[in-house]
Amino acid sequence: MTLFVFFAVLAAAAMHAIWNALVKVHLDRFLSITLMTLGMGAVALLALPFVEVPRAEVWPYIIASVIFHMGYRTFLIGAYRAGDFAQTYPLARGTAPLLAALGGIVVVAEVPASLAIVGIVLLSAGTLVLSFRGGAHLERLNLRAVGFALGTSIFIAGYTLSDGSGARLAATASSYAAWLFVCDALWALVLCLIFRGPKALPVLARDWKAGVYTGVLSGAAYWIVMWAMTKAPIASVAALRETSILFAMMISVFALGEKMTAWRGAAVLSIVAGVVALRLG
Repeated sequence: MTLFVFFAVLAAAAMHAIWNALVKVHLDRFLSITLMTLGMGAVALLALPFVEVPRAEVWPYIIASVIFHMGYRTFLIGAYRAGDFAQTYPLARGTAPLLAALGGIVVVAEVPASLAIVGIVLLSAGTLVLSFRGGAHLERLNLRAVGFALGTSIFIAGYTLSDGSGARLAATASSYAAWLFVCDALWALVLCLIFRGPKALPVLARDWKAGVYTGVLSGAAYWIVMWAMTKAPIASVAALRETSILFAMMISVFALGEKMTAWRGAAVLSIVAGVVALRLG
């Protein structure tokens, strides 16, 4: 991973944390994710005349990614309903890079270097600890919630591998990203109508500005990640992307006045060590 790619992915992680911290929409989590996805699709639609139409061999990856994203959202809803979302979702974010690394070995025959593997493990461990903030409520997790969380991580790893492979095969990462975002938005709208019905549309329309704003930031962040996966190992990029939770913690401490606990400090050290290992690996 070159220094430019390394800092580009860190910038994408920071962007992800920023829009999560600054954008507040008066919607539930499912509608917020749907609104963001529609915003991504709307902005990407404007870019379609300026990018290549994907070749036939690229479309299976786009279709697979859309399916993985649909599964991701579905299991995300399940995790939210089955248990404390703040406790279950970190399991998905923390284990997804590990699954992506294992999947990368099998799917794209990409074996991370020893130091990169250490970095991926340290980043995942730090992400889990930081997300749980010391694991004060781990005892509240139940098997159903854990199942949905781990299922979510499988879908995250799935679309990560699909998008990394598809972006590499496409004419450009921009072409792949634009068409993916448009297709994903269409299916997100279908999924929203299935789960919430037509009555959800006026609710989404009222917050359309937030959708565009979050869509631009989220789309730009993920476009950088897909571009980076054409330049560096998929597993390393996927793990480095999870530093977004570190940026979110920094925002919460320095901007929102939350406490820096011992557990948070340990998690930060683990994530920073993982970042260093990934850079050196």
